[in-house]
Amino acid sequence: MSVSGLCQICESRPAQERCDNCGTLACMEHYERGMGLCADCVARADPGRDSDDVDVHRF
Repeated sequence: MSVSGLCQICESRPAQERCDNCGTLACMEHYERGMGLCADCVARADPGRDSDDVDVHRF
């Protein structure tokens, strides 16, 4: 999928994917390709998931 703009999570890297769940534009650091979800949706989908398992960086 072709997307343009900045990642809506880190707001610093170019977005390369769009979350299948919420439509958020995400860079590869904040997108779980196997699930088709942004890091925020991955964290919500599995609240027990250790934060080390999701590569989320907030600034």
